Amino acid sequence: MDLEIAAQGFAALGSEARLQVVLTLVKAGQTGLTVGDIQSRTGMAASTLAHHLKFLASA
Repeated sequence: MDLEIAAQGFAALGSEARLQVVLTLVKAGQTGLTVGDIQSRTGMAASTLAHHLKFLASA
């Protein structure tokens, strides 16, 4: 295991908002969700969600 990569992954989940996004996606299963679906299920503003999705994708 690469500790630096693992640390980045854990850091990404260190935010309540990002953890909420990940849990929402896990609940959706393999079919996934569109960004609009994630937004409606989490209640996040579009710009906030975009920020968190970018952070998660880079981790």
